[in-house]
Amino acid sequence: MRGLKVALIEKTDFAAETSSRSTKLVHGGVRYLEQAFKNLDFAQLRQVRHGLAERRFVLQNAPHLAHPLGLITPVFSWWEGLYISSGLKLYDWFSGHRLQVPDNQVANRFPPSRWLNKREALEMMPGLSPNIHSAVLYYDGQMDDARYCLALIQSAAEAGAVVVNHLEVNGFQKNDKGHLVAAIVKNQVENSPAFELKAKQFLNCTGPYADAIRQMANPSLTPRIRASKGVHLVLPQAVFNSDKAMLIPKTRDGRMVFVLPFEGSLLLGTTDEPYLDLEKEPVLEADEVRFLLETLQPFVSTKIGKEQVKAGFGGIRPLLQPPNNQITVSTNHQTKSLLRDHEVERDPISGLISLLGGKWTTYRLMARDAVDTVCGVLDVSADCQTENHRLVGAEKYELDLWKKIRAEFSFDEDICQHLASKYGGRATVLAALAAGNYELAERILPNFPFLKAEIVYAVQEEMALTIRDFLARRIRLEFLDWEAARQAAPVVAKWMGKALAWSETEQTKRTEEYVALLDSFLKISKKA
Repeated sequence: MRGLKVALIEKTDFAAETSSRSTKLVHGGVRYLEQAFKNLDFAQLRQVRHGLAERRFVLQNAPHLAHPLGLITPVFSWWEGLYISSGLKLYDWFSGHRLQVPDNQVANRFPPSRWLNKREALEMMPGLSPNIHSAVLYYDGQMDDARYCLALIQSAAEAGAVVVNHLEVNGFQKNDKGHLVAAIVKNQVENSPAFELKAKQFLNCTGPYADAIRQMANPSLTPRIRASKGVHLVLPQAVFNSDKAMLIPKTRDGRMVFVLPFEGSLLLGTTDEPYLDLEKEPVLEADEVRFLLETLQPFVSTKIGKEQVKAGFGGIRPLLQPPNNQITVSTNHQTKSLLRDHEVERDPISGLISLLGGKWTTYRLMARDAVDTVCGVLDVSADCQTENHRLVGAEKYELDLWKKIRAEFSFDEDICQHLASKYGGRATVLAALAAGNYELAERILPNFPFLKAEIVYAVQEEMALTIRDFLARRIRLEFLDWEAARQAAPVVAKWMGKALAWSETEQTKRTEEYVALLDSFLKISKKA
């Protein structure tokens, strides 16, 4: 959008790592505000202001994928209620902005926080423990992180970028001064030879893996990323029977934990522990299941057992460590004290620009700062245009779009709501694809709103190349219900196979590999 010629490459699938494994909140950070005032930490305060300023852009530019969310914070005493209510009034004051979105695109604005009495709290969230004194209600945003990332990718492609997934950087070529002139890349899906990708400038936006690329470009660079693991587990929504989320303000080790409605289930998380083995996928461990369930139990009216856990996932935060400070490998280092801020670094030797740290809420600000640096190096004078740039799917989207889909195509209500919320204004394209083939109009599984047409559409329009691309990141079923994902895998393999010319043997092989992966997650999470 600034007139640059851009190629974007991704090692596996878009959002396959950190960007699909967040808490799915769009927020300034209540914890950061508390720490800012307790410790007189202006860096924390700046982080909150950035987050709250950017929050509105995230929602207004993709209203089908991000929306306001009410969060209830239960308290067990009058004093605790006063403390939290006062803090959230400050949070309201700092936000200071309203969404710039038409009324027909967003269910509501960000209402001010308010202190609820016990009766009001239990009416809003019937599953809450009757032992609470009262609760405080405030509002932040919620997003579907993986599909939001996909909308960004699609929007970039439609603006003229070349985008490719499953293409890994294995090394760089340099000129005689050590400056990068080409990346050596290899297709991870097909067994084809590596090739050169030449460019005037390389921009490293690889989150927790940024140091590997930095040191590939210049081995003398000091590591800057402190990786932290956070996990979420998934419970039935009936635990709270509410469309509101819950914030547990403090755990036994000083963290905050969220319980959020997402796709008909509840996400419970997160943890915050140093993570050293970046080559290994972070998964939900048995002790993490116990910790999260024990943290939740005092706030619910019924007994919650590990048998209610339907799925879970782990992610790695790219926490930023100050420069010239060699990272230690001590597991005693407290990652929760590190900021979620970002920094743009340019290595004068290799010329590599790296975007380090950050979080989902401030992605647009991070991108702006990084591309400002690129434009400065390339001597390009062009202003950022992303504040009000609607993403793919935002066009023609409105709150009652699902009703129009139902009127035109006669799908069930839950299917129409799902299509509208995930594909926005382009849902009618997918609905037309399903309507043109009775098999594609069938559900993938009886109790879920996903259509077989979505599998074909994901291959044709969304660059899905593997079963996991589809189940984990296009429809999110892997993150919601492992058993359901196991049942869906052969159906997905069949229709992906038709679109990608897989033989029946290849379909079976890919299904077995994916099911084995899910079984390994289940085994680890239940291990005593």
